[in-house]
Amino acid sequence: MKNNDKQYNKYTPVIGLEVHVELKTNSKMFCRCSADYFGNKPNTHTCPVCLGLPGALPVPNKTAIEWCMKIGLALNCNLPLVSKFDRKNYFYPDLAKGYQISQYDEPFALGGYIEVFKEKGSQEIKKIGITRVHMEEDTGKLVHETVDGKKVSLIDFNRSGVPLVEIVTEPDFENEYQVVQYLQKLQKIVRYLDVSNADMEKGDMRLEPNISLRTIHHPEQSEGSTDSSAKPQNDKFELPNYKVEVKNINSFRFVEKAILYEIKRHQEILDKGETPVQETRGWDEAHQRTVSQRIKEEANDYRYFPEPDIPPLKWTQNYIEQLKSSLPELPDQKIKRFEKDFALSYYDAEILTRDILLANYYEEAVKVNQELGIKNQENKYPKVIANWIINKKVDTEKTPPSQLIKQITQETKVSEISDEDLNSIIDTVISENKKAVDDFKKGHENVIMYLVGQVMKTARQKIAPDRVKSLLLARLK
Repeated sequence: MKNNDKQYNKYTPVIGLEVHVELKTNSKMFCRCSADYFGNKPNTHTCPVCLGLPGALPVPNKTAIEWCMKIGLALNCNLPLVSKFDRKNYFYPDLAKGYQISQYDEPFALGGYIEVFKEKGSQEIKKIGITRVHMEEDTGKLVHETVDGKKVSLIDFNRSGVPLVEIVTEPDFENEYQVVQYLQKLQKIVRYLDVSNADMEKGDMRLEPNISLRTIHHPEQSEGSTDSSAKPQNDKFELPNYKVEVKNINSFRFVEKAILYEIKRHQEILDKGETPVQETRGWDEAHQRTVSQRIKEEANDYRYFPEPDIPPLKWTQNYIEQLKSSLPELPDQKIKRFEKDFALSYYDAEILTRDILLANYYEEAVKVNQELGIKNQENKYPKVIANWIINKKVDTEKTPPSQLIKQITQETKVSEISDEDLNSIIDTVISENKKAVDDFKKGHENVIMYLVGQVMKTARQKIAPDRVKSLLLARLK
Protein backbone atom coordinates (compact mmCIF):
# COMPACT_ATOMS: atom_id res chain seq x y z
CA MET A 1 0.00 0.00 0.00
CA LYS A 2 1.34 3.39 -0.93
CA ASN A 3 1.80 6.15 1.61
CA ASN A 4 -0.76 8.31 -0.15
CA ASP A 5 -3.44 5.59 -0.07
CA LYS A 6 -6.02 8.05 1.30
CA GLN A 7 -6.77 9.10 -2.21
CA TYR A 8 -8.12 5.58 -2.85
CA ASN A 9 -10.60 5.83 0.02
CA LYS A 10 -13.72 7.89 0.36
CA TYR A 11 -16.23 8.35 3.11
CA THR A 12 -19.87 7.70 2.39
CA PRO A 13 -22.47 9.14 4.76
CA VAL A 14 -24.77 6.63 6.40
CA ILE A 15 -27.82 8.49 7.70
CA GLY A 16 -31.04 7.35 9.34
CA LEU A 17 -33.84 9.47 10.74
CA GLU A 18 -36.10 9.44 13.74
CA VAL A 19 -38.97 11.90 13.44
CA HIS A 20 -41.45 12.65 16.21
CA VAL A 21 -44.86 14.00 15.19
CA GLU A 22 -47.36 15.30 17.74
CA LEU A 23 -50.96 14.43 16.90
CA LYS A 24 -53.61 17.13 17.18
CA THR A 25 -56.18 15.07 19.08
CA ASN A 26 -58.48 16.84 21.52
CA SER A 27 -57.19 14.90 24.52
CA LYS A 28 -53.88 13.35 25.54
CA MET A 29 -52.74 9.81 24.84
CA PHE A 30 -53.72 8.12 28.10
CA CYS A 31 -55.95 10.64 29.91
CA ARG A 32 -58.68 13.20 29.19
CA CYS A 33 -56.54 16.32 29.65
CA SER A 34 -56.61 18.74 26.72
CA ALA A 35 -53.77 18.18 24.26
CA ASP A 36 -53.98 21.82 23.11
CA TYR A 37 -51.24 22.99 25.45
CA PHE A 38 -49.07 25.33 23.36
CA GLY A 39 -48.82 28.84 24.80
CA ASN A 40 -50.88 28.04 27.89
CA LYS A 41 -49.86 28.69 31.48
CA PRO A 42 -47.46 25.97 32.72
CA ASN A 43 -48.93 22.92 34.46
CA THR A 44 -52.58 23.82 33.78
CA HIS A 45 -53.27 20.83 31.49
CA THR A 46 -52.42 18.03 33.91
CA CYS A 47 -54.06 15.28 35.95
CA PRO A 48 -52.90 12.32 38.10
CA VAL A 49 -52.34 10.19 34.96
CA CYS A 50 -50.04 12.54 33.03
CA LEU A 51 -48.32 13.56 36.27
CA GLY A 52 -47.56 9.91 37.04
CA LEU A 53 -49.19 9.93 40.46
CA PRO A 54 -49.48 6.57 42.29
CA GLY A 55 -52.56 4.53 41.43
CA ALA A 56 -53.47 6.48 38.26
CA LEU A 57 -54.15 4.15 35.31
CA PRO A 58 -53.75 4.93 31.59
CA VAL A 59 -56.63 4.58 29.10
CA PRO A 60 -55.47 4.60 25.43
CA ASN A 61 -56.80 7.25 23.05
CA LYS A 62 -58.55 5.37 20.22
CA THR A 63 -58.36 8.29 17.78
CA ALA A 64 -54.61 8.69 18.32
CA ILE A 65 -54.07 4.97 17.64
CA GLU A 66 -56.12 5.11 14.43
CA TRP A 67 -54.22 8.19 13.26
CA CYS A 68 -50.90 6.47 13.95
CA MET A 69 -52.03 3.51 11.87
CA LYS A 70 -53.14 5.83 9.06
CA ILE A 71 -49.68 7.38 9.01
CA GLY A 72 -48.27 3.87 8.69
CA LEU A 73 -50.58 3.07 5.78
CA ALA A 74 -49.75 6.37 4.05
CA LEU A 75 -46.06 5.44 4.33
CA ASN A 76 -46.64 2.08 2.61
CA CYS A 77 -46.20 0.10 5.84
CA ASN A 78 -47.69 -3.24 6.84
CA LEU A 79 -50.02 -3.19 9.86
CA PRO A 80 -49.67 -6.26 12.09
CA LEU A 81 -52.91 -7.66 13.50
CA VAL A 82 -51.49 -7.63 17.02
CA SER A 83 -49.70 -4.79 18.77
CA LYS A 84 -48.90 -3.69 22.32
CA PHE A 85 -47.52 -0.89 24.44
CA ASP A 86 -44.25 -1.14 26.39
CA ARG A 87 -42.55 0.72 29.20
CA LYS A 88 -39.35 2.52 28.27
CA ASN A 89 -37.51 3.08 31.53
CA TYR A 90 -35.16 5.99 32.05
CA PHE A 91 -34.76 8.84 34.50
CA TYR A 92 -35.03 12.43 33.36
CA PRO A 93 -36.70 15.33 35.18
CA ASP A 94 -39.35 15.88 32.47
CA LEU A 95 -40.51 12.24 32.70
CA ALA A 96 -42.91 12.19 35.64
CA LYS A 97 -43.32 8.43 36.01
CA GLY A 98 -39.68 7.46 35.53
CA TYR A 99 -40.76 5.60 32.39
CA GLN A 100 -42.44 6.44 29.10
CA ILE A 101 -45.30 4.40 27.63
CA SER A 102 -44.04 3.59 24.14
CA GLN A 103 -43.77 0.60 21.79
CA TYR A 104 -40.81 -1.72 21.33
CA ASP A 105 -41.07 -5.03 19.46
CA GLU A 106 -44.70 -4.92 18.28
CA PRO A 107 -45.39 -1.43 16.91
CA PHE A 108 -48.49 -0.42 14.96
CA ALA A 109 -46.74 -0.28 11.55
CA LEU A 110 -43.66 -1.89 9.97
CA GLY A 111 -41.66 -1.92 6.75
CA GLY A 112 -42.71 1.09 4.64
CA TYR A 113 -40.92 3.53 2.34
CA ILE A 114 -40.85 7.01 0.83
CA GLU A 115 -39.32 7.76 -2.58
CA VAL A 116 -36.94 10.70 -3.11
CA PHE A 117 -34.61 11.88 -5.86
CA LYS A 118 -31.02 10.66 -5.43
CA GLU A 119 -29.33 13.96 -6.29
CA LYS A 120 -30.38 17.54 -6.92
CA GLY A 121 -31.34 17.88 -10.57
CA SER A 122 -31.54 14.10 -11.03
CA GLN A 123 -34.68 12.15 -11.85
CA GLU A 124 -33.24 8.92 -10.46
CA ILE A 125 -35.40 7.65 -7.61
CA LYS A 126 -34.13 6.29 -4.31
CA LYS A 127 -36.42 4.38 -1.98
CA ILE A 128 -35.94 5.24 1.70
CA GLY A 129 -36.97 2.32 3.88
CA ILE A 130 -39.15 3.02 6.92
CA THR A 131 -38.43 0.56 9.70
CA ARG A 132 -41.39 1.29 11.94
CA VAL A 133 -44.11 3.75 12.93
CA HIS A 134 -44.99 3.56 16.60
CA MET A 135 -47.06 5.38 19.21
CA GLU A 136 -45.89 6.85 22.48
CA GLU A 137 -46.60 9.66 24.94
CA ASP A 138 -44.70 12.94 24.87
CA THR A 139 -42.66 14.11 27.86
CA GLY A 140 -42.85 17.34 29.81
CA LYS A 141 -40.73 20.31 28.85
CA LEU A 142 -37.74 21.76 30.72
CA VAL A 143 -37.60 25.55 30.88
CA HIS A 144 -34.22 27.04 31.80
CA GLU A 145 -34.53 30.44 33.51
CA THR A 146 -32.91 32.70 36.07
CA VAL A 147 -34.92 33.12 39.30
CA ASP A 148 -33.72 35.39 42.11
CA GLY A 149 -30.32 35.57 40.42
CA LYS A 150 -29.93 31.79 40.21
CA LYS A 151 -30.03 29.65 37.09
CA VAL A 152 -32.76 27.03 37.50
CA SER A 153 -34.56 24.44 35.40
CA LEU A 154 -38.34 24.46 35.67
CA ILE A 155 -40.68 21.73 34.40
CA ASP A 156 -43.92 22.30 32.50
CA PHE A 157 -45.99 19.08 32.35
CA ASN A 158 -48.65 20.46 29.98
CA ARG A 159 -47.01 18.55 27.11
CA SER A 160 -46.63 15.35 29.16
CA GLY A 161 -48.83 12.63 27.73
CA VAL A 162 -49.63 14.30 24.40
CA PRO A 163 -49.90 11.64 21.61
CA LEU A 164 -46.58 11.32 19.82
CA VAL A 165 -45.87 9.22 16.72
CA GLU A 166 -42.28 8.21 16.01
CA ILE A 167 -41.27 7.35 12.44
CA VAL A 168 -37.94 5.53 12.16
CA THR A 169 -36.12 4.96 8.86
CA GLU A 170 -33.47 2.54 7.73
CA PRO A 171 -29.95 4.08 7.41
CA ASP A 172 -30.63 4.64 3.70
CA PHE A 173 -29.85 8.33 3.23
CA GLU A 174 -26.63 9.13 1.38
CA ASN A 175 -26.72 12.93 1.57
CA GLU A 176 -28.50 15.86 3.18
CA TYR A 177 -30.54 16.55 0.01
CA GLN A 178 -32.29 13.19 0.33
CA VAL A 179 -32.96 13.86 4.02
CA VAL A 180 -34.63 17.22 3.38
CA GLN A 181 -36.78 15.78 0.58
CA TYR A 182 -37.93 12.96 2.84
CA LEU A 183 -38.80 15.35 5.67
CA GLN A 184 -40.72 17.68 3.36
CA LYS A 185 -42.71 14.74 2.00
CA LEU A 186 -43.39 13.39 5.48
CA GLN A 187 -44.62 16.79 6.65
CA LYS A 188 -46.98 17.02 3.66
CA ILE A 189 -48.33 13.52 4.26
CA VAL A 190 -49.30 14.08 7.91
CA ARG A 191 -50.89 17.41 6.95
CA TYR A 192 -52.87 15.79 4.12
CA LEU A 193 -54.05 13.16 6.60
CA ASP A 194 -55.09 16.06 8.88
CA VAL A 195 -53.63 14.32 11.95
CA SER A 196 -50.97 16.93 12.83
CA ASN A 197 -50.16 20.54 12.06
CA ALA A 198 -46.49 19.48 11.84
CA ASP A 199 -45.50 23.01 12.87
CA MET A 200 -41.83 22.67 13.74
CA GLU A 201 -41.62 26.04 15.48
CA LYS A 202 -44.21 24.79 17.99
CA GLY A 203 -42.51 21.41 18.39
CA ASP A 204 -45.20 19.48 16.49
CA MET A 205 -42.49 17.84 14.39
CA ARG A 206 -38.97 17.15 15.73
CA LEU A 207 -36.13 15.84 13.61
CA GLU A 208 -33.34 13.56 14.81
CA PRO A 209 -30.76 12.36 12.27
CA ASN A 210 -28.40 9.48 13.11
CA ILE A 211 -25.14 10.04 11.27
CA SER A 212 -22.00 8.04 10.64
CA LEU A 213 -19.44 7.61 7.86
CA ARG A 214 -18.20 4.41 6.30
CA THR A 215 -14.97 4.10 4.40
CA ILE A 216 -15.10 2.64 0.91
CA HIS A 217 -11.81 1.13 -0.21
CA HIS A 218 -11.04 1.41 -3.93
CA PRO A 219 -8.86 -1.11 -5.76
CA GLU A 220 -5.26 0.06 -5.88
CA GLN A 221 -4.25 1.61 -9.14
CA SER A 222 -1.19 0.19 -10.78
CA GLU A 223 2.04 2.22 -10.59
CA GLY A 224 1.97 5.03 -13.11
CA SER A 225 -1.67 4.50 -14.01
CA THR A 226 -3.59 7.61 -15.06
CA ASP A 227 -6.99 5.97 -14.64
CA SER A 228 -8.92 8.07 -12.14
CA SER A 229 -12.19 6.18 -12.53
CA ALA A 230 -11.47 3.48 -9.97
CA LYS A 231 -14.72 2.33 -8.34
CA PRO A 232 -15.53 0.50 -5.12
CA GLN A 233 -15.34 -3.28 -5.44
CA ASN A 234 -18.99 -3.60 -4.42
CA ASP A 235 -21.86 -1.57 -3.03
CA LYS A 236 -22.51 -3.77 0.02
CA PHE A 237 -20.75 -2.73 3.19
CA GLU A 238 -21.04 -3.36 6.88
CA LEU A 239 -22.60 -0.50 8.80
CA PRO A 240 -20.08 1.62 10.73
CA ASN A 241 -19.45 0.57 14.32
CA TYR A 242 -20.74 3.87 15.71
CA LYS A 243 -23.43 6.48 15.11
CA VAL A 244 -24.12 9.97 16.42
CA GLU A 245 -27.67 11.22 16.97
CA VAL A 246 -28.47 14.92 16.79
CA LYS A 247 -31.60 15.53 18.88
CA ASN A 248 -34.68 17.73 18.58
CA ILE A 249 -33.93 19.81 15.49
CA ASN A 250 -36.87 22.00 14.51
CA SER A 251 -36.21 23.11 10.92
CA PHE A 252 -35.22 21.58 7.59
CA ARG A 253 -32.43 24.14 7.24
CA PHE A 254 -30.99 23.27 10.64
CA VAL A 255 -31.06 19.52 9.97
CA GLU A 256 -29.17 20.10 6.72
CA LYS A 257 -26.55 22.21 8.53
CA ALA A 258 -26.22 19.67 11.36
CA ILE A 259 -25.65 16.80 8.93
CA LEU A 260 -23.01 18.70 6.93
CA TYR A 261 -21.25 19.73 10.16
CA GLU A 262 -21.23 16.17 11.49
CA ILE A 263 -19.95 14.70 8.21
CA LYS A 264 -17.00 17.10 8.30
CA ARG A 265 -16.36 16.43 12.02
CA HIS A 266 -16.46 12.65 11.55
CA GLN A 267 -14.14 12.81 8.56
CA GLU A 268 -11.53 14.76 10.54
CA ILE A 269 -11.69 12.17 13.35
CA LEU A 270 -11.54 9.19 10.99
CA ASP A 271 -8.59 10.72 9.11
CA LYS A 272 -6.66 10.55 12.39
CA GLY A 273 -7.35 6.81 12.63
CA GLU A 274 -9.84 7.34 15.47
CA THR A 275 -13.54 6.51 15.81
CA PRO A 276 -16.12 9.19 16.69
CA VAL A 277 -17.75 8.71 20.09
CA GLN A 278 -21.24 7.19 19.91
CA GLU A 279 -23.26 9.91 21.57
CA THR A 280 -26.25 12.23 21.46
CA ARG A 281 -25.57 15.80 20.36
CA GLY A 282 -27.63 18.96 19.92
CA TRP A 283 -27.56 21.65 17.25
CA ASP A 284 -26.28 25.05 18.41
CA GLU A 285 -27.59 27.50 15.84
CA ALA A 286 -25.87 30.49 17.44
CA HIS A 287 -22.42 28.92 16.91
CA GLN A 288 -23.33 26.83 13.83
CA ARG A 289 -22.17 23.57 15.37
CA THR A 290 -23.31 20.46 17.20
CA VAL A 291 -22.54 20.05 20.90
CA SER A 292 -22.23 16.89 22.98
CA GLN A 293 -25.13 16.09 25.31
CA ARG A 294 -24.75 12.52 26.56
CA ILE A 295 -23.34 9.13 25.63
CA LYS A 296 -25.75 7.29 23.34
CA GLU A 297 -27.94 4.70 25.05
CA GLU A 298 -28.60 1.24 23.64
CA ALA A 299 -32.04 -0.42 23.63
CA ASN A 300 -31.17 -2.64 26.61
CA ASP A 301 -30.38 0.46 28.69
CA TYR A 302 -34.10 1.28 28.65
CA ARG A 303 -35.17 -2.11 30.11
CA TYR A 304 -38.26 -2.37 27.91
CA PHE A 305 -41.05 -4.62 29.11
CA PRO A 306 -44.77 -4.90 28.18
CA GLU A 307 -46.98 -2.22 29.73
CA PRO A 308 -48.89 -4.15 32.43
CA ASP A 309 -51.78 -1.67 32.63
CA ILE A 310 -52.72 -1.88 28.93
CA PRO A 311 -53.57 -5.26 27.36
CA PRO A 312 -52.35 -6.13 23.84
CA LEU A 313 -54.38 -4.66 20.96
CA LYS A 314 -55.79 -6.85 18.19
CA TRP A 315 -57.31 -5.91 14.84
CA THR A 316 -59.14 -7.65 12.04
CA GLN A 317 -57.98 -7.38 8.44
CA ASN A 318 -61.38 -5.88 7.61
CA TYR A 319 -60.74 -3.04 10.09
CA ILE A 320 -57.37 -2.31 8.50
CA GLU A 321 -58.96 -2.27 5.03
CA GLN A 322 -61.52 0.26 6.29
CA LEU A 323 -58.71 2.48 7.55
CA LYS A 324 -56.94 2.16 4.21
CA SER A 325 -60.07 3.13 2.27
CA SER A 326 -60.50 6.23 4.45
CA LEU A 327 -57.13 7.68 3.37
CA PRO A 328 -57.31 10.83 1.24
CA GLU A 329 -55.45 11.28 -2.03
CA LEU A 330 -51.85 11.72 -0.89
CA PRO A 331 -49.31 14.27 -2.23
CA ASP A 332 -47.43 11.98 -4.65
CA GLN A 333 -50.73 10.64 -6.03
CA LYS A 334 -52.02 14.18 -6.51
CA ILE A 335 -48.82 15.25 -8.28
CA LYS A 336 -49.14 12.38 -10.78
CA ARG A 337 -52.81 13.19 -11.40
CA PHE A 338 -52.07 16.88 -11.96
CA GLU A 339 -49.33 15.94 -14.45
CA LYS A 340 -51.71 13.59 -16.28
CA ASP A 341 -55.03 15.47 -16.15
CA PHE A 342 -53.80 19.05 -16.46
CA ALA A 343 -50.59 18.52 -18.48
CA LEU A 344 -48.52 20.21 -15.77
CA SER A 345 -44.79 19.76 -15.30
CA TYR A 346 -43.59 17.95 -12.17
CA TYR A 347 -42.21 21.28 -10.95
CA ASP A 348 -45.59 23.05 -11.16
CA ALA A 349 -47.56 20.10 -9.79
CA GLU A 350 -45.20 19.77 -6.81
CA ILE A 351 -45.56 23.46 -5.91
CA LEU A 352 -49.35 23.37 -6.17
CA THR A 353 -49.59 20.28 -3.96
CA ARG A 354 -47.31 21.45 -1.15
CA ASP A 355 -50.41 22.60 0.68
CA ILE A 356 -53.71 20.74 0.31
CA LEU A 357 -55.71 23.99 0.48
CA LEU A 358 -53.71 25.40 -2.44
CA ALA A 359 -54.18 22.18 -4.41
CA ASN A 360 -57.92 22.30 -3.80
CA TYR A 361 -58.02 25.97 -4.80
CA TYR A 362 -56.26 25.21 -8.08
CA GLU A 363 -58.65 22.37 -8.92
CA GLU A 364 -61.64 24.56 -8.13
CA ALA A 365 -60.30 27.29 -10.43
CA VAL A 366 -59.87 24.80 -13.27
CA LYS A 367 -63.42 23.53 -12.65
CA VAL A 368 -64.85 27.08 -12.72
CA ASN A 369 -63.05 27.74 -15.99
CA GLN A 370 -64.45 24.54 -17.51
CA GLU A 371 -67.99 25.40 -16.39
CA LEU A 372 -67.71 28.84 -17.97
CA GLY A 373 -66.42 27.23 -21.17
CA ILE A 374 -63.59 29.73 -21.50
CA LYS A 375 -60.88 28.65 -23.94
CA ASN A 376 -57.63 30.19 -25.05
CA GLN A 377 -55.14 29.27 -27.74
CA GLU A 378 -54.97 25.43 -27.81
CA ASN A 379 -57.09 25.47 -24.61
CA LYS A 380 -54.10 25.47 -22.25
CA TYR A 381 -56.01 27.10 -19.42
CA PRO A 382 -55.03 24.55 -16.72
CA LYS A 383 -51.38 25.51 -17.38
CA VAL A 384 -52.23 29.22 -17.53
CA ILE A 385 -54.10 29.02 -14.21
CA ALA A 386 -51.18 27.15 -12.61
CA ASN A 387 -48.69 29.78 -13.83
CA TRP A 388 -50.93 32.56 -12.57
CA ILE A 389 -51.25 31.06 -9.07
CA ILE A 390 -47.54 30.24 -8.79
CA ASN A 391 -45.96 33.31 -10.38
CA LYS A 392 -48.36 35.99 -9.17
CA LYS A 393 -48.61 34.46 -5.68
CA VAL A 394 -52.39 34.75 -5.62
CA ASP A 395 -53.93 35.42 -2.19
CA THR A 396 -56.24 32.41 -2.17
CA GLU A 397 -58.07 33.59 0.94
CA LYS A 398 -59.08 36.92 -0.59
CA THR A 399 -59.49 35.86 -4.22
CA PRO A 400 -62.26 33.30 -4.90
CA PRO A 401 -61.55 30.94 -7.84
CA SER A 402 -64.32 32.59 -9.89
CA GLN A 403 -62.69 36.01 -9.44
CA LEU A 404 -59.28 34.57 -10.38
CA ILE A 405 -60.67 33.19 -13.65
CA LYS A 406 -62.25 36.58 -14.40
CA GLN A 407 -58.90 38.31 -13.86
CA ILE A 408 -57.04 35.83 -16.05
CA THR A 409 -59.65 36.09 -18.81
CA GLN A 410 -59.53 39.89 -18.86
CA GLU A 411 -55.74 40.12 -18.85
CA THR A 412 -55.11 37.37 -21.41
CA LYS A 413 -57.98 38.15 -23.76
CA VAL A 414 -56.65 38.52 -27.30
CA SER A 415 -57.91 40.86 -29.97
CA GLU A 416 -60.30 39.54 -32.60
CA ILE A 417 -58.53 41.47 -35.36
CA SER A 418 -59.23 40.03 -38.80
CA ASP A 419 -56.59 38.32 -40.92
CA GLU A 420 -56.98 41.07 -43.52
CA ASP A 421 -56.20 43.85 -41.02
CA LEU A 422 -53.40 41.85 -39.40
CA ASN A 423 -51.79 41.13 -42.78
CA SER A 424 -51.89 44.84 -43.52
CA ILE A 425 -49.93 45.54 -40.33
CA ILE A 426 -47.50 42.73 -41.17
CA ASP A 427 -46.85 44.26 -44.62
CA THR A 428 -46.04 47.59 -42.96
CA VAL A 429 -43.60 45.93 -40.52
CA ILE A 430 -41.90 44.01 -43.35
CA SER A 431 -41.40 47.17 -45.38
CA GLU A 432 -39.99 49.06 -42.36
CA ASN A 433 -37.59 46.27 -41.26
CA LYS A 434 -35.78 45.31 -44.46
CA LYS A 435 -32.54 44.33 -42.68
CA ALA A 436 -34.36 41.92 -40.34
CA VAL A 437 -36.24 40.42 -43.30
CA ASP A 438 -32.98 39.97 -45.25
CA ASP A 439 -31.34 38.33 -42.22
CA PHE A 440 -34.26 35.92 -41.92
CA LYS A 441 -34.05 34.98 -45.58
CA LYS A 442 -30.29 34.35 -45.15
CA GLY A 443 -31.10 31.66 -42.58
CA HIS A 444 -31.19 33.60 -39.29
CA GLU A 445 -34.53 32.10 -38.29
CA ASN A 446 -34.50 33.52 -34.75
CA VAL A 447 -35.13 36.97 -36.29
CA ILE A 448 -38.78 35.96 -36.79
CA MET A 449 -39.54 36.59 -33.12
CA TYR A 450 -38.21 40.14 -33.43
CA LEU A 451 -40.62 40.71 -36.31
CA VAL A 452 -43.48 39.16 -34.29
CA GLY A 453 -42.75 41.69 -31.55
CA GLN A 454 -42.77 44.57 -34.02
CA VAL A 455 -46.16 43.49 -35.39
CA MET A 456 -47.68 43.32 -31.92
CA LYS A 457 -46.14 46.68 -31.00
CA THR A 458 -47.57 48.29 -34.15
CA ALA A 459 -51.00 46.71 -33.64
CA ARG A 460 -51.20 47.95 -30.04
CA GLN A 461 -53.52 45.04 -29.30
CA LYS A 462 -53.20 41.65 -27.61
CA ILE A 463 -52.74 39.15 -30.40
CA ALA A 464 -51.78 35.50 -30.04
CA PRO A 465 -48.03 35.33 -30.92
CA ASP A 466 -48.46 31.98 -32.70
CA ARG A 467 -51.04 33.53 -35.03
CA VAL A 468 -48.76 36.46 -35.86
CA LYS A 469 -45.81 34.14 -36.47
CA SER A 470 -47.86 31.92 -38.78
CA LEU A 471 -49.04 34.85 -40.94
CA LEU A 472 -45.51 36.37 -40.99
CA LEU A 473 -43.97 33.13 -42.22
CA ALA A 474 -46.61 32.92 -44.98
CA ARG A 475 -45.77 36.46 -46.04
CA LEU A 476 -42.00 35.88 -46.07
CA LYS A 477 -42.05 32.78 -48.26
